Amino acid sequence: MLALAIIPIALIEFGLVVWALVDLSRRTRVKGGRRLVWLVVILLFELIGPIVYLVWGREE
Repeated sequence: MLALAIIPIALIEFGLVVWALVDLSRRTRVKGGRRLVWLVVILLFELIGPIVYLVWGREE
C-alpha cells in the first residue's frame, strides 16, 4: 500500500527534474551565469532543486 503512495510522488519528482533539465539546456542565460551550478542543484537536491531552479534560476 505504501508503494502506491510513493509512485505519484516519484513521477512528479521525475517530471520536475526532466522539465528543469530541458529548460536549462534550452536557455542561454540563467541567474548567476553558471549553468553547471544549476545542473548540480537540479540533480543533487531531488525535489527542491528543480523547484528552486524553475522559480529563481531562470532569466527572461
